[in-house]
Amino acid sequence: MRLISERGGNGAPSAWNNYALTTAAVTATAVVGARAVDADSTWYLGLDKPSWQPPAWAFGAVWTPLYASVAWAGGRALLHARPGERRRLAASLGVNLAANAAWNWLFFGCRSPKAGVVGTVVLDASNAELLRRTARIDASAAAGLLPYAAWCTFATFLNTAIARRNP
Repeated sequence: MRLISERGGNGAPSAWNNYALTTAAVTATAVVGARAVDADSTWYLGLDKPSWQPPAWAFGAVWTPLYASVAWAGGRALLHARPGERRRLAASLGVNLAANAAWNWLFFGCRSPKAGVVGTVVLDASNAELLRRTARIDASAAAGLLPYAAWCTFATFLNTAIARRNP
């Protein structure tokens, strides 16, 4: 029986270690980002939002499986990556998760839909880079990231609509 900290035969971290690390990183992202969110604040409730914005409950319902898919895809891709690729992929995933958490602070923390647009565009660019890098390593892992990238793209359109309505 192997311990979580043991490495596989090729020097790569074990599967358990990969998935534990990506799950921890994604969970930290969710916690850090959520600290900025106050969807019941007078400021947020007073924003003019488009009619096509999903109801408040949908965001938690969507983000939970999306975060799970990012943790799974990241763990799987890291497991299949060669050592040089592994470091670059881990860095790409880390930057992506930082951009993900930062959006909440830009939009809610700064109370700035315009800053949120900048943050979500950065996140979209990071998603494209992460998808490209992941696809080179493992097509299944890249496919697992597609719903996350699609939702973030939708969020960019939504954030942009809110910024335009609230100059």
